[in-house]
Amino acid sequence: MRVMALDVGDKRIGIAVSDPLKITAQSLETLNRTNLKQDIAYICGLLDKLEISELVVGFPKNMNGTVGPQAEKVQDFINELLKVKNIKVVYVDERLSTVTAEKTLIAGDVSRRKRKTVVDKLAATVILQTYLDRLK
Repeated sequence: MRVMALDVGDKRIGIAVSDPLKITAQSLETLNRTNLKQDIAYICGLLDKLEISELVVGFPKNMNGTVGPQAEKVQDFINELLKVKNIKVVYVDERLSTVTAEKTLIAGDVSRRKRKTVVDKLAATVILQTYLDRLK
């Protein structure tokens, strides 16, 4: 079974999935958020369709390691998702994952407009690959 990663933001959710052997992470898509109920329904549909056994969620701690407002929003979102879907959730410190994704895109000479559309799913991929590497 596969693992899915989410990079939950206020406007978008980056989504990545592992291969069945849980070795590599691949970007899947960026979900433009609409409302909580629809967002959760969409994510749950992907979890079922892709036969996901575990959900890795980027946890945006402050640089000093404390839990800030954005991390609390992520927890609230996942708590609502867990009311609908029973799945194992693992939080992964995502500090600088978006920065890493942005630098990768800049190095690849991706335009600013294009970066905006793919940075979230790439950040989810960075989060997932970090987690998969720890499993080895």
